[in-house]
Amino acid sequence: MKRIITQAAFGAISIVVSASSAFASDDMVALLRRMTLEEKVGQLVQMSSNDLTGPDKGQGGIDEKLDFIRKGQVGAVVNIASPDKVNRLQNVALRESRLGIPLLFGFDVVHGLHTTFPIPLAESCSWDLELMQATAAAAARESYNAGVRWVYAPMVDVSRDARWGRVAEGAGEDPYLGSLIAAARVKGFQTIEAGRVGKVLATVKHFAAYGAPEAGRDYAGVDISESTLRNVYLPPFRAAIEAGAASLMSAFHEISGVPCTANPHLLDEILRKEWGWKGFVVSDWGAVDELRTHGFASSVEAATQKAMRAGTDIDMCSGAYNASLAALVKNKRLDVASLDRAVLRVLEGKKAAGLFAQPLATQNNEDWPQHKPLAMRAALESIVLLKNEGNLLPLAKTTKRIAVIGPFAETKLEALGSWWALGRKEDVVTLAAGIRSLVAPGTEVRVALGTDFRGKTKNIEDAAALAKWSDIVVLSLGDPGWNTGENNSKVSLDLSLPQQELVRAVKATRKPVVVVLTNGGPLSITSEVDSFSAVVEAWALGQAAGTAIAQVLFGEHNPSGKLTITFPRHVGQVPIYHAHKNSGRPPTQPGGSHYTDSPSDPLFVFGHGLSYTTFAYENLRINPTEPKIGQTVTVEATVTNTGKRAGVEVAQLYVQDEVGSLTRPVRELKGFERVSLEPGASHRLRFTLTAQHLGYFDNAGRFLVEPGWFKAFVGTDSNASLTGRFELKQTR
Repeated sequence: MKRIITQAAFGAISIVVSASSAFASDDMVALLRRMTLEEKVGQLVQMSSNDLTGPDKGQGGIDEKLDFIRKGQVGAVVNIASPDKVNRLQNVALRESRLGIPLLFGFDVVHGLHTTFPIPLAESCSWDLELMQATAAAAARESYNAGVRWVYAPMVDVSRDARWGRVAEGAGEDPYLGSLIAAARVKGFQTIEAGRVGKVLATVKHFAAYGAPEAGRDYAGVDISESTLRNVYLPPFRAAIEAGAASLMSAFHEISGVPCTANPHLLDEILRKEWGWKGFVVSDWGAVDELRTHGFASSVEAATQKAMRAGTDIDMCSGAYNASLAALVKNKRLDVASLDRAVLRVLEGKKAAGLFAQPLATQNNEDWPQHKPLAMRAALESIVLLKNEGNLLPLAKTTKRIAVIGPFAETKLEALGSWWALGRKEDVVTLAAGIRSLVAPGTEVRVALGTDFRGKTKNIEDAAALAKWSDIVVLSLGDPGWNTGENNSKVSLDLSLPQQELVRAVKATRKPVVVVLTNGGPLSITSEVDSFSAVVEAWALGQAAGTAIAQVLFGEHNPSGKLTITFPRHVGQVPIYHAHKNSGRPPTQPGGSHYTDSPSDPLFVFGHGLSYTTFAYENLRINPTEPKIGQTVTVEATVTNTGKRAGVEVAQLYVQDEVGSLTRPVRELKGFERVSLEPGASHRLRFTLTAQHLGYFDNAGRFLVEPGWFKAFVGTDSNASLTGRFELKQTR
């Protein structure tokens, strides 16, 4: 088979950077020339708020550690998001340091600062790019007003392993959807609004393949092929860069023996030379000095040397650059030109953030209540209806007796998820409160927790009695936010044992049950799904959680969310994902690869999500059916609302390259459209496939578009059955 390499879609751009190169402005080059070696190093040093303030963290007297700022030995600060504290430290830099270079303040604004939106995984299930751009812009607005010009988001790591706790922070398992979401969030964070000087700098993280750790354990190593790296894990980063991302965070882990923080293949060859990116790279917390723990560097000096040579510009809180970088340059173990390039990248970032024109936080008012409607919309669109047997949902508001049972029925903190920044549990609407706000005056709503997450407080008998009393049970189960996120990996995806006991007790009452899940990633809930008629995946929805869930339960909002990550039947299936490869003996063939104690297919597939109406697909058409390489292909189909109420459907297009020089996935997402339809209405879908959609990277890093047969699938999820074929022809 002849290979055609298409450089148009993924062209390689080589750049040479120097202190006077085109990427740097004249004023920043002039500033660089005024700096001493120690001041240059200082721009590449980030310290935490605890390093720079006293026990009162900036509210009392200035600690002697502020001399780091006065001497120009620190350029960035992490974990301060208060205008008063920001301005206090910023004034030290502006008025008491020799050159008055402003500090850059960074903070983990993963899904909101004051306003807590749904966790990113939940929001990705909306498949609504405009929504995700809007919530990122709102978070940036609050951050800017707090003096934070640098947010450590978005996290764009593709992950196909539900054991990894940080799946909560990303967009799921698919590189195509993940790329579009990455770009939307970068654009949102970096929106420059009227009256604002400069922009908030987005930090795309974690570069790269951080979501594929061995055994699903955070920080563990990754060993993957170049083809897998480029086809699965790099596309969202590339999309974020093309969207204008100002900064990037290297990852903690290693890839094939080389830690990402000191990986020249990632940070220099791909990021800067191939992609031509001009922003700055920051390490993750302490990662430069951790090169010693990896066994990749024998000393702090060696760690600094390797990280700098690879392309890590800012050392986040390890102290390695502060301790050794100047000496390495003086001793000519690092050249001054590479130091200057790193410093210029940071200075240009500060300039883009508007810090040289407007370094101080100017607003101290609590203006975030204006974002409540957006938080509500995001929560509604993030909910996924997993099961609705017998149309148990929506519930009638006039139901006489409703029991809200389970450990998440009245909790607030858990709805915030992981990385809730400055979110307040006081702003959260609980599930029970949301239900009470919507039911008819004659409806009685009672609550019994039954057990907490760990079973420290347990009264399952009372919960079972309440279930017997009720006409309908809303059973609130899941995994709390503090049990997900960074360094919260799991060997089990089951509900906690006390919750399983509660499930059995409620099931024994034989009452109709709606399960509502609050969680940060997929759970293996096969038994619970089999036991009850309706299951709602609510995730950690943020401050609007209870109201949004109640509106779905009672039909005020018709759910439209679709899973962006596969739900396994059992943790033993993990990693499990839609874009897997066939083996020579796939599970679909007699005697093929299978489990002896479980079905091989997932509990819920990628793209799954039900509605209170139904949709049908028909009339697929592909044009042309024999396109030449480089020619676009159009795939059309008709989707119709066949139910009795209006709804939103996320129509999805999948493609299979039947034969390649490397084996290809059974299906890859290559298009989708959110369609709002009234009952009986139809919409003609139209998807366009280009060389970028039909090609792939080989293990030499080359992008290939090959002639041969392709299948297209259109439908409601990754099991879409409406299909057609076309043959891509060699260009003559």
